[in-house]
Parts: sequence; structure tokens; C-alpha cells
Amino acid sequence: MSWEPGSDLYACAQIVERGDPERFVAAMAAPVAARAVLFPLYAFNVEVARAPWVTQEPMIARMRLQWWLDALDEIAAGGFVRRHEVVTPLAQALTGVDVARLRALVEARERDLERAPFADAAALLDYLERTSGGLALTALAALGAPADRLADAVPYARGAGLVRYLRAVPDLEARGKLPLPDGRAETLAALARDQLRAMPGSLRRLRRSFGPAGAALRECAQARPLLQLVARDPGSVSEGRLALSEFRRRWALLTA
Repeated sequence: MSWEPGSDLYACAQIVERGDPERFVAAMAAPVAARAVLFPLYAFNVEVARAPWVTQEPMIARMRLQWWLDALDEIAAGGFVRRHEVVTPLAQALTGVDVARLRALVEARERDLERAPFADAAALLDYLERTSGGLALTALAALGAPADRLADAVPYARGAGLVRYLRAVPDLEARGKLPLPDGRAETLAALARDQLRAMPGSLRRLRRSFGPAGAALRECAQARPLLQLVARDPGSVSEGRLALSEFRRRWALLTA
């Protein structure tokens, strides 16, 4: 497929650049062939994540999410697929790939329509595993990772999802949502420490063990250093300070 301005892949890259800058940088660091898989997947994720927030009407938001479920069903069926700047290249990227995790991702986003907090930390982590985790594992599968190895990436994908969610806490609160089951500093620090313990070894070693498919794990580069920041400075979450310096951000991506 073409990367020329006006092409579907170019449109997907623009969607990701605007809506998910971290994954945009991670995808740009991947080989060109991998980008043709990653950008449609990441653009799909941006569009699905946006659906619950573009309207005040829950019914309309659910209709938007159902539109993406219907598109995934068409991709899975392998026949007619609706013409769309994201769906069309996504169908090509997912040839022969199970879309069940992406369906679970869309269904999990219905939770964003609720203002109430998650019942407990386990419910929050389950949501992150279905959203960020499902996206990362589908990307690995689409890039050729063996099915029996995908579970190895779950802790890092969940950790990356957790830091993204924690960084969004001030914005979610401003929108009237109660994002955390328990926002006390000691609880957040413990949550970060637990997730760090669940991420054994180095991301770089894990990524290399997947060969070329490991490009899908570059998006997890900031997970460990940001979780370490939460563990020692949990106030960074509510105060909107959960971020690495530009040098550390680039270093994390490089060493990933």
C-alpha cells in the first residue's frame, strides 16, 4: 500500500500522530514493513478510544462502538469490508489474524461511558489488559509472533496501559469521571510496585526474543521508568506530573 499523502496508510499515521504521539514515535522507530501493520492498528485504537468521548449521548457512543464491532466482523469473515481510511488498511494488516482481542477491546471501552470508578484494582487491571493488552498482543500476532509466546508480553502491555491511564487521570477527573478505585498515594504506589514486580527481565530482551515482531513492543518503552516514578512519587498522578524528561523518554525508546 502507498504512503503518499492522501493514502489510507498516510491517513492512519496522521490519526496516530495527533491522537497517540507515543505510539506514533514507537511505530516510526519500527521497520517500514511493520509500520503498515502498526499504524492501522494504532489508528483503530485512537478511533475506538475516542468514541465514548465525542458525544454526551451514551446511545450514540454505543452506536459508534458497535460500528467498529461490525467492521471487525467483516474483517473476520474475509469477504466484503466497508471502505474506510482505517478499516481498509486494518483488514490488510489483520489477514489471517484472530480479531477476538480487538472485539474485547471495543467492548471494554463501554466502561468509559460510566462515571463511577472501577470496583477495585483487579477490575482496573482487567480493563487495561483488554484494551492496551489486547492491542499489543494483536500487533504481535499480526507481525508474526507465535501464538504460544503472546502471553509473555501481557505484563509489559498491561504496565504500559497503566501508565497511560494514570497520566490521563487529571483529564478524566476534569470530565467528571472517577477514574481510580482508590486514589490515595499509598495505594497508587503499591499498585505501581505490584505492576513492576509483574514485569520480569528487560523489555529489550523480551522484544528481541520475538524477532521482527518485537517492534510491536516498542510502545511499552516508558512503562518501567514511569511506574518507578509513581512508586516513589505517587502525587505525580493527581498533579499531572507523570512524565519523563525528553532525554529519559528518548533513552527509554532507544534502549527498548
